[in-house]
Amino acid sequence: MSRTAGRDPEPLRRHDSWDGVRAVVAGFGVSGFAAADNLLHLGATVTALDERADGPDQRAEKAELLEVLGADIRLGEGATATLPEGVDLVVTSPGWRPSAPLLAQARERGIPVWGEVELAWRLRDPEHDTPWLAVTGTNGKTTTVRMLDAILRAAGLRSAAVGNVGLPIVEAVMDPVPYDVLAVELSSFQLHWTDSMSAQAAAVLNVAEDHLDWHGSMAAYAGDKGRVYKRAQRACVYNVADPVTEELVREADVVEGARAIGFTLGMPSVGMLGVVEDILADRAFVEERETSAAELCTLDDLTPAGQAGPAPHTVQNALAAAALARAHGVPQAAVRDGLRGFRPDGHRIALVAERAGLAWVDDSKATNPHAALASLLAYEPVVWVAGGLAKGARFDDLVRRVRDRLHGVVLLGRDREVIAEALRRHAPDVPVIVVETPETAVTAGDSASDGAGLMRRAVAAAAELGRPGDTVLLAPGCASQDVFTDYAARGDAFAAAVRELDDGQHG
Repeated sequence: MSRTAGRDPEPLRRHDSWDGVRAVVAGFGVSGFAAADNLLHLGATVTALDERADGPDQRAEKAELLEVLGADIRLGEGATATLPEGVDLVVTSPGWRPSAPLLAQARERGIPVWGEVELAWRLRDPEHDTPWLAVTGTNGKTTTVRMLDAILRAAGLRSAAVGNVGLPIVEAVMDPVPYDVLAVELSSFQLHWTDSMSAQAAAVLNVAEDHLDWHGSMAAYAGDKGRVYKRAQRACVYNVADPVTEELVREADVVEGARAIGFTLGMPSVGMLGVVEDILADRAFVEERETSAAELCTLDDLTPAGQAGPAPHTVQNALAAAALARAHGVPQAAVRDGLRGFRPDGHRIALVAERAGLAWVDDSKATNPHAALASLLAYEPVVWVAGGLAKGARFDDLVRRVRDRLHGVVLLGRDREVIAEALRRHAPDVPVIVVETPETAVTAGDSASDGAGLMRRAVAAAAELGRPGDTVLLAPGCASQDVFTDYAARGDAFAAAVRELDDGQHG
């Protein structure tokens, strides 16, 4: 079936009238609402569809608001089964798989499918061409983007962290007061639906197994990550320790003159950023890079109060953020000031408590094996608390690399057996306690009481396994939605259980 003749959205931009364009917004979460709202503002006819009628993002209230403005909002079970007739454009929320019936029907009819990022790129103000500094990677995206935003602000620029973090990117682009520059976090889902973006500079931090259930293969996942480099104008930043990122740069179709800029925890070669003794050094954006380097900051500048030093992946994130900022022309002092004042979001290697010789650390944001590995390598010895939704990932490599530092493992969540099997194969002597998940929690997916009880049992089991000097590390390596609403709720439950255990021990 071909698309019914309507108005072609392809040539339309910010200052055009979108009157006559019939747009369907697939998904009515944060990005879906932003897309629908701004398409209405431009004059398009908008229908928004979502299987969920409400949630933490107040969908029902937002639906009422847009309906007053003339949108057709259809929420609830079955709302997304069939694509309406007479549609010119589908704007999809990032989590939607290409195989979703609505999107498959759009392809069959020849209807263009854009993501919110693609829509935002097309709606940039030509009179204020705000540069995008884009970041993707399996892990570290949010921290790197927030570091980058802190650096840009330290340079006196009007910046914002947008995309997969902070503001929806359409909202930032349509702000009547233009930004000087945007720090853009992009997931593989968002990049899959993005075609025309041309970032001023872009970085892939790392590529490891994740979301294979969505992409279908590691090659497809890596390929979508690599789309961030397409049409890069000044710099393609890659991780020297991750050859996949360098290969993605080699394969990228960039603007002539764009440079490949590596970052490394070792001594930087010409054209790279790296570490010289305890100094983060730039040999890429200095005039005499063949013979000299610019000092950006010290490792102490990245070290939170009370910690011995920054974790390796924290240093990598800082180097990537610095490379993007330097590509934009930010001076050395702003890099130092921005990184020195930066504080990470919660649930990222956060020390919860120290008691009875044990340190309790919340890294609930470690939602895949690669992120969990980075956390585990920062501590020794460790009692590891892990499990949840594995998303098709495997844990054999992780277990092989950390087995010598494990004093025990506590497993919970739906896919706990996936990790248990890897432990049996590669670390059979490490004690393991499996905390059974109540069926009600698995069914509900958001039961706070079930999650709290599960985490209390997990914390008690970890305390049983721990020895003085150990770190009990919540680095699940899995998503949280089997039991908790999100990784933050899981981390909060861990912290609360640790405090309760502490109270019980010292009451």
